[in-house]
Parts: sequence; C-alpha cells; structure tokens
Amino acid sequence: MEYIAQDLPKAGDTVVVGMSGGVDSTLTALLLKQRGCKVIGATMSMWDGSIPEIKTEKAVKDACFSPGEQEDIEQCKKFCAEQNIEYHVIDVSKEYKIEVVDYFKKEYRSGRTPNPCIRCNRFVKFGALLRGIEKLNIKYDYFCTGHYAKIVRPVTGIFGTDNKPCMIATATDITKDQTYFLYRLPSEILEKVRFPLATITKKEVFKLADEANLSAAKRAESQDFIGAEYFDVLFSDKPSVPGNIIDLDGKILGRHKGIEHYTIGQRKGLGVALNYPAYVQAIDAKNNLVVLAPNDALNSSGLIADEFVWPQNIEPKEKITAMVKIRLASRPVQATIEPYTPQEGEEFNGKAWKIVFQEQQRAVAPGQSVVLYNDDVIIGGGIISKVIK
Repeated sequence: MEYIAQDLPKAGDTVVVGMSGGVDSTLTALLLKQRGCKVIGATMSMWDGSIPEIKTEKAVKDACFSPGEQEDIEQCKKFCAEQNIEYHVIDVSKEYKIEVVDYFKKEYRSGRTPNPCIRCNRFVKFGALLRGIEKLNIKYDYFCTGHYAKIVRPVTGIFGTDNKPCMIATATDITKDQTYFLYRLPSEILEKVRFPLATITKKEVFKLADEANLSAAKRAESQDFIGAEYFDVLFSDKPSVPGNIIDLDGKILGRHKGIEHYTIGQRKGLGVALNYPAYVQAIDAKNNLVVLAPNDALNSSGLIADEFVWPQNIEPKEKITAMVKIRLASRPVQATIEPYTPQEGEEFNGKAWKIVFQEQQRAVAPGQSVVLYNDDVIIGGGIISKVIK
C-alpha cells in the first residue's frame, strides 16, 4: 500500500503547539514560527494534589504526574515570552484523574498492565487539551506536538473501500518512534494534527536546539507517568490484599504483597528464592494469585484483543497479515489477524480479534496494546485481553 506524507503547516497558518517544557515540543514551536506560522503554545496542567507530595528531586523531574509540572509551565511561559508566542495553560486535571490515574489503578488491581501514555494521548492530550483550547475561542488550522511520528494518507482506499483517511506512520528516527503511543487517535482528529519532527532525528533536534540556544535542550528527558516514589502512595487509597505466589503446578512458593505490585515478565522484587530464574508468568486476579515460571514458559503463540480501533472505523473484511508490536520496545513481528468468536464464559469489550504470531513472543501482557502496521503505517490496534499460550 502506498501513502503520501501530509504537508506541514505553511506560512500564515495558525498552529497550536502542545508544549511540555522539553526540547522536542519547544523546538517544534520554534520551527513552526520560523516557517511563518502564527504559533500558540498550550500546556496541560494535570497535577491536582490528590496524593501527598514527596519532596525528592527525582519525583519532581522524572514524572508527568507530579507537582513538578509547575517548573515545566514556567519553562514554557519563559520561552513563549521570549519568542512573542501566545501561551495558555489548560487545566485538564479532572479528565486526567478519571481517564489516566483511575484507569491506571483499576487495571493494576485487575491483574492487568496498563499503558497510561496511550490513554493520555487519546483522552487528554488530543482530547481535553483541544477542548480547552476551543473553550477559549481559539481557532486554529493545525495542532502540533513534538512526537516522533508522521501523518500520511493512503493513495488508494483502505480495506477494499474508497476511504483515504489520515493515518499515522513511523518516524524517520526509528529509535525514537512514538507511534505505538498514538494508535488510538481517531482519523478525524488526525486531519488537523501534524508532527514537525517527523523527518528529523533526535541528534538533529539537539543540534538545532543548541544552535538556537534553547534552555530546554539542557533539561532532563525520559518522563514516566509517575515517579517510582509515588507508586505506593498512589495505591494507598485502598489496602493491598496479600496472596499466594505459586508455580505452574500450583505449588505455593511464597506470598505477594498485592497483585497491583506485579506485572507479566517481572523478575526483580518477587521475594522468592528458587534454584532457577523465575518470572511472573500470569496474574490471577479472581483468585488473588501471582504465578511464577521459567523464562521459556513466558512465550506465547498469539493473543486475543478487544477495544479495537481502525482508521475511520473501517474494519478489514477478511483475515489480514500485518506486522504487530505488543509493547513500545518490542520488535515488530508478522502475524495474522482475524475476528474471534468468544467461547462460553468469555467476555470482551466490543468485538474481539485473534492475532497469531509468526514467531512466538515473550511476556505478552493483558492490558497492554497490540498495534498493527502495514509498510510502517498503523492500520489498527487493540487492548490485549487474553494470551494464547
């Protein structure tokens, strides 16, 4: 399938840039201004003080959800003032708590492994933030962020139709590609979304930022959803329920401190001494069990996924083959995708799809996402519900 990269905003266009205070979004705003666009900066305010503040440097600087966001806001405000760019802070804390924080806790307590970044992009960054901009009566031609991704349009229709929606393609710098986090964005939103760093490498970003003397280039990167120091505090609203740690034969190996503290593939912090390397192979929320197994037992031949999204909501009409990723850092592997008929006792959120890998995959985790690619373009994706051992 052939695709055409969509043009970036041109001189005279009004562009809202989602700014975080980091080098990527800051350079994005600068590059668009240099193109002659009218740039408006916007930063999400997510911190609501709902959990006690921990006074550590790491917790402040390395997490999206932390009181340290005020430092990011001040950084953005300073840059926009220097560049004569209109700037706004949009309060999205209520939406963030519901769509990301509450979701995060619920998933872990259900024995699943959530992906808060995917949830945030769909409902907050490309949802609540844009609604906040519209409430300010700001009219814009495009919304841009510093994500490493591309917006493309197929030359011919998708899945046997005449429809040619905007779709997301991998960035030129594959080592920084962030498309996995963006797969749930609806096609109608993508029509006005552009990623100016699509064809720029991270090395080039730092070079351009240094040449422009951007202070953001000297700031720490790699933000997690929440600092490790905050994890226990976040879950302190309900007491953890300890339970048994067992092996594949059901033998009790020890006690766990609550299933929300474990995820598939985990090895460290298990508190169990065995004569072989053991990993979390499964989490049984119904019976409050954590199952350990040797590394080889973590391999899977496929999975069942639900809550699927497709470009412009157009599903394939027959079994398809695509490259799939089961987590951000995983290597894409070829797989077949077809509708799945639920068996007795099985429940899914919407239509379920069966995905069978050409090569076995390790540590497939329910709650994470499986994203489908065709020629480096996202053609769909869903939430992993069950693992095919």
